Amino acid sequence: MASKSTYKVPALKAGEFHRTNLVVKKSKFITSIARTKSVEEAKAFIDRICHEFPDARHNCFAYNADKPNTSAYVGCSDDGEPHGTAGQPMLNVLLHSDIGQLTAVVTRYFGGILLGTGGLVKAYQDSIKQGIDTLEIEDMVITKDYSLTIDHKTVTQAQRLFASLNIQVLSQDYSAEVNYTLAIPEDHVEQFVNQMTQMTASKALIKEL
Repeated sequence: MASKSTYKVPALKAGEFHRTNLVVKKSKFITSIARTKSVEEAKAFIDRICHEFPDARHNCFAYNADKPNTSAYVGCSDDGEPHGTAGQPMLNVLLHSDIGQLTAVVTRYFGGILLGTGGLVKAYQDSIKQGIDTLEIEDMVITKDYSLTIDHKTVTQAQRLFASLNIQVLSQDYSAEVNYTLAIPEDHVEQFVNQMTQMTASKALIKEL
């Protein structure tokens, strides 16, 4: 069973993208997919593809810059295709894919044969499905940031706890006391607080940032 503090995202680094091709009645559909963590990143990727294919008839897009099954940071465009035949059908497939932080651009080179409204919807949806079906994905861990202050004698035990709960140390400061900034997986927060409190006899200072 998947952890509640993880969701699927494209296994792509910044600047990388995944590409597939589909030909429907001589029209060529080129699908480019990237992992985008914000609306700004999504728009930057769309601009990148539009500049790569400036001579294409259409560069339609859809994106969800948030977790799967949410719609707070989504967008789409038909880019000159008949209204409702490209962007929204693409977005529907994307939102039902259970993959977050994803932007898809489908570039179309017209092949001379009209596809009709239904044909366009199917072609754009099939393009997105092909791209997603061949896309490598990975788990994205949802974390919360916390500050932790402990004394020096607790450091070794604390670091073992960090490792066992997959906690990332964002910063650390060893002065009179030891101060950490931590990214804690959401479903490990309660366990972390309980164990750290017990470990330090309630002397640890733990605060959500």
